[in-house]
Amino acid sequence: MRIAADNMSNAASQAVRLDAVGRCGAAEYRFERKGPRTILARSSCSSPWHYFPPSHLDDSGCAYTWLVNPSGGLVGGDHVTVAAELRDDTHVVMTSPSANRVYRSVSEPAVQDIRLSVGPGARLEWLPELTIPFAGSRFQQSIHVGLAPGATLVLWDAMASGRIARGERWVFAEYANEIQIHCDSGGAVVERFQLTPETVGTVAVQWDYVASLFVVGGGISADGAKRLHERLGEVCDRQPGALLGGVSEPAAPGLAVKVVANSAHALARFQEAAWTAVRHCLWDLPAPALRRY
Repeated sequence: MRIAADNMSNAASQAVRLDAVGRCGAAEYRFERKGPRTILARSSCSSPWHYFPPSHLDDSGCAYTWLVNPSGGLVGGDHVTVAAELRDDTHVVMTSPSANRVYRSVSEPAVQDIRLSVGPGARLEWLPELTIPFAGSRFQQSIHVGLAPGATLVLWDAMASGRIARGERWVFAEYANEIQIHCDSGGAVVERFQLTPETVGTVAVQWDYVASLFVVGGGISADGAKRLHERLGEVCDRQPGALLGGVSEPAAPGLAVKVVANSAHALARFQEAAWTAVRHCLWDLPAPALRRY
């Protein structure tokens, strides 16, 4: 009886291991203001996330933080999370050194869940590299942001149609994305879409890159928003035939920009010019050259 029980226990253990597909990794950050600088007061991470301390690349006191996944990408069954809390009057840029690759999956999706809390008077610039869904991949992402009074969010989110050089255009199995930005005033910005090769549409399939830029929050002055609206409109018009974009005013205070591009170069040029415009119009700051190697 004891041998039979041990065999059943081993079989159950093996079944659990076989069922546990993918990794559950978490990265958590808390930023605080110390004198003229923003510092990382508390952090933790688990695989596949890897920790790098923030850098201060200029005299603004902004903490530049890199989200690093050295495993090379996400596979079906992975569930990774990022949680960041910005305390009063902090300024943080969060970016990544390379594209977020999502590999083929025959069943489970790769899930990425982002939760961001931006405190009073704080500034968060969320600028990760784009997501590349491989053929047959399944990806689900949610980004939820809460903004306190006087906070400002700059959020960039972009995807490619696939590994274009290999001819993998719009052949992923599923790509689902949700962005929710809630302001203290009650206004909100919500963007949701779910794509499959059958639902891409005849217009979008002509382009290889899709991106959204949100500049939202109570820390944006009316004059700054007006100047930024004009500048972003000019940036959208700089690459006719290579990029198509438009600027709108959402229910929450701020601006929303949607673009499609036919090359990675065109999208990168737009992002650089748009980020430069945001920092100049809102804070009279330059956009630094981020070293992604």
